[in-house]
Amino acid sequence: MPTLIVLIGPTGVGKTELSLRIAEHFQTHIISSDSRQLYADLKIGTAAPTPEQLQRVPHHLVGTLQLTDYYNAAQYEQEVMTLLNDLFKQHDVVLLTGGSMMYVDAVCKGIDDIPTVDAETRELMLKRYETEGLERLCAELKLLDPEHYKIVDLKNYKRVVHALEICYMTGKTYTSFRTQQKKKRPFKIIKIGLTRDRAELYDRINRRVDVMMEEGLLDEAKAVYPYRQLNSLNTVGYKEMFKYLDGEWELPFAIDKIKQNSRIYSRKQMTWFKRDEEIQWFHPEQEAEILDYLQKSI
Repeated sequence: MPTLIVLIGPTGVGKTELSLRIAEHFQTHIISSDSRQLYADLKIGTAAPTPEQLQRVPHHLVGTLQLTDYYNAAQYEQEVMTLLNDLFKQHDVVLLTGGSMMYVDAVCKGIDDIPTVDAETRELMLKRYETEGLERLCAELKLLDPEHYKIVDLKNYKRVVHALEICYMTGKTYTSFRTQQKKKRPFKIIKIGLTRDRAELYDRINRRVDVMMEEGLLDEAKAVYPYRQLNSLNTVGYKEMFKYLDGEWELPFAIDKIKQNSRIYSRKQMTWFKRDEEIQWFHPEQEAEILDYLQKSI
């Protein structure tokens, strides 16, 4: 049976290099499950694969979108399923890697059939956001759906508002629509999770942000600044640089906030991944053990 290896873990843990080595070992392709690496103009801030890395192993769904393109997890699921259908004709094993939790779940479990929000509810919640503010709505989500509150990006008003829209419109939690029956897939899935000691991970995240700044994150943020209101740029790294470009923050403070928000995001990722009992956890340096586990599991 064809096998999809899913390599996941928090931001900065070391997925990229290991994914290349695993793909080289199995002589296969990599599909990205990073929702921001899809955008061609966000190379530095998303730590997208370099030209050299793209030469080592064929990659899919990296740099395929423009900032103004609308894209969601349901489209991603459809695109990856079509892609896998083609790739499995030539390869017994394909590797999916990235840290976007919903995108990984979309491929492994399928997207839940979440109801479409009616115009009245949408308008009401938008007005409440404008008059009461995001903090108030976050507190309400914590009461109505504490499980989703733990994992949602509380600074992304669209996600908070959408979860509340579902709560009010259906009388059920948003979480209840995200735990529906798993779709059957015509391939085997093996999940490998990468983890590090918290202090070690945080140090790597901090150093990675410094490297991004050296590589030109500020210039990249300046180039996309005119599009700053787009959802594709509601992303750690760019949001903080925009605050600096607006004159609200000093540059050293903005850099510190990128580090802090990246660390917070890594904790959210781990909270999400830890719920999945199918993931086999390793330290990124346990390459031999990971390959041995994969060989035995395939």
